[in-house]
Amino acid sequence: MLARCYIERWPLRTAFVISRGARTEAEVVVVEVKLEGCVGIGECTPYARYGESPDSVVRQLEPLLSELAAGLKRSALASRLPAGPARNALDCALADWEARYNGETFYGPDSLPTVQTLVIDSPQAMAMAASEAVAAGVGVLKLKLDDRHVLERVAAVRAAAPGAQLVIDANEAWCSDNLVARCERLAELEVAMLEQPLPAGDDDFLATFTHPLPICADESCHTRTDLPRLKGRYEMINVKLDKTGGIGEAEALAEEAVRQGFEVMLGCMLCTSRAIRAAWPLGPRARYLDLDGPTWLAKDAEPPLRFTAGRVFWS
Repeated sequence: MLARCYIERWPLRTAFVISRGARTEAEVVVVEVKLEGCVGIGECTPYARYGESPDSVVRQLEPLLSELAAGLKRSALASRLPAGPARNALDCALADWEARYNGETFYGPDSLPTVQTLVIDSPQAMAMAASEAVAAGVGVLKLKLDDRHVLERVAAVRAAAPGAQLVIDANEAWCSDNLVARCERLAELEVAMLEQPLPAGDDDFLATFTHPLPICADESCHTRTDLPRLKGRYEMINVKLDKTGGIGEAEALAEEAVRQGFEVMLGCMLCTSRAIRAAWPLGPRARYLDLDGPTWLAKDAEPPLRFTAGRVFWS
């Protein structure tokens, strides 16, 4: 099997602003594998939050790509690479090759629901973005927030989109001091779920109070080994292939999480449609699906998925 990896940079149509800062492009690493005239492609998005960069992921991948010619199997990846984007890109490339080689190029339903993300902005600007999204048919809005003007922003969005479901992603930006009162007010504003309010290493406080709305673990949950410490702190987990290290562990994590009583969210990074296709089989298992990463790109990879009215369509 021949294999190669390379870095791609995809400009965004507008800045993507979260509590950690703003991004104007998506940097991804692509893996291609080829055997017997069949090509498989996988993609990952390295994340600086976890000490990753495109160059560091390429360095992780290069030794293993050369081993594919000597017969390295997909089943051996978990013992050769840690959970993370490098393993994800290679696992997805091999899974894509297997599916294409066997003529199985489609997985599950022809469309899936997805949230539409609203990035951090003024309350007025976020309300306008919410109104435009709802007018376009979106039913679930995901609000990126930092620790400033939280209730003002949420109240503005709620007023602009009274019938929409709202979920909030704080990306670890909040502290425990006012969390209980803030959660109670968010519940009054009919927020359906709160994602990762506290830093992953400092989330013990979540076990000290009754949650008036479900709280979802993102940065606090990567693989099945994280689940025991999440009990009593979170009601939901966000499964992302770039955290789990590929579709294999992602499916196992989702199954085990449900068995242990957690609900599941399926998430993504800023990415092209290739990454969303790889995660597609997990869609029917999730309560919330955050698959709008490609909608932030000025131009998507070919062939692009189709996003319309709060859904993503395979073709």
